[in-house]
Amino acid sequence: MNPYNLARFDFVSVRLAVLCAQSGSLTAAARDCNLVLPAASRRIRDLEASIGEPLFERHSRGLHPTPAGRAFLKHGLVLLQEMDLLMEDLSDLRKGVVRHIRLTSSTAAINQFLPPLLARYAQVNPDVQVDLDEQVSEIVVSSLRDGRTDVGAYVEGPDDQGLDARNFRQDQLVLIIPPGHRLAGRSPIAFADTLDEPWISLTAGAALLIKQQQAALACGRPFKLRMQVRSFDAVGHMVASGLGIAALPKGAALPVIKAMKLAWRPLSDDWSHRQLKIAIRSDADPAIRAIRDFLCDPKQNAKASLAKFK
Repeated sequence: MNPYNLARFDFVSVRLAVLCAQSGSLTAAARDCNLVLPAASRRIRDLEASIGEPLFERHSRGLHPTPAGRAFLKHGLVLLQEMDLLMEDLSDLRKGVVRHIRLTSSTAAINQFLPPLLARYAQVNPDVQVDLDEQVSEIVVSSLRDGRTDVGAYVEGPDDQGLDARNFRQDQLVLIIPPGHRLAGRSPIAFADTLDEPWISLTAGAALLIKQQQAALACGRPFKLRMQVRSFDAVGHMVASGLGIAALPKGAALPVIKAMKLAWRPLSDDWSHRQLKIAIRSDADPAIRAIRDFLCDPKQNAKASLAKFK
């Protein structure tokens, strides 16, 4: 049996101890918990008495967590975060939301295809809330395998063997260059003909970067990666500043090109035409399978495409 007096582990005291460990100040922690200083001090002493060892070393400059205090901080944060999630779920239930589904997606799928689809899904399924997390394709697939997400949208490339994956949409990579650049033109250009230039690309694990590195290796040429950023907009800003050239999916690139007055040119390589996929785990429940089927339904994709141009 647990020897601790659980009555002393109320969430006010847990939050107080966590704030003390974070700030090093009992006065500041008491203020944030709306407690007077003597009451806050008594709560910390009660916690320490229940645990059987001190959580903090007291100094003239404040509090310093002991090993027990650091352990309490680590697990106390988890408890408080879980309580926050519980409150959010209860609030959602009052609003009619009965299910949360975690969707992790690559930037390409979010920037080009998912927003109108998710808006329509929300209209026809008001009792389901989709929680979206943006990650590179490699992490999307690993999140599915680890059970950290329910649905994954990503660019084909990562090993998805064992997952229930379906084709979602296709996109095309195009070369993004500053106006007047020596590579400017309208006809398709081979990736090999761009490798003398410095490149801007996405962070490690992005399907785009992996494909660029593989293509350069196949050519026997170095890929002169000058800068890595996390978003398509950031790629556009770097190119607009003359720091290098880049490749982006055409559907996501055109608004960036227009806004930043850039130029673009098709890539002629076969790999510039990419397949996007949506996957779930083989043991996924019916609600997860239903959203996967909704997103992959060609009729929904057609409606989403029309909505983009209204």
